[in-house]
Amino acid sequence: MPKYQMRVDVTPAYLPHQSSPDEGLYVFSYTIAIHNTGQVAAQLISRTWHINDADGLHEKVRGLGVVGHQPLLKPGESFEYTSGTRLRTPTGTMHGSYFCVAEDGEKFDVDIPMFVLDALSGQDRKLH
Repeated sequence: MPKYQMRVDVTPAYLPHQSSPDEGLYVFSYTIAIHNTGQVAAQLISRTWHINDADGLHEKVRGLGVVGHQPLLKPGESFEYTSGTRLRTPTGTMHGSYFCVAEDGEKFDVDIPMFVLDALSGQDRKLH
């Protein structure tokens, strides 16, 4: 088992009741579960997101923590949260990374794998 490792599971969902397709507004939520699969406790300090719509529009978002938290995860612990984004097209993708600091001072990044935002599928998908 690696010393510094987190696993990220993502479940995206289209929110039709908050969207206005006629006005080019598609709203999505995504629930993320972060699991400390390493050997050392680590704190999530910040996040970076890359949000892409079907027209090639790219938005980069950076910020401290997630939904107002900077969770400290001991080995085997998890933290789950739900957030959201808006697109101008019915489909798009997101991916990114979390910046973490381990209890022993080691700094490392955690990859957030790319996931699809799709208002047309009618199905929610869990990806990890």
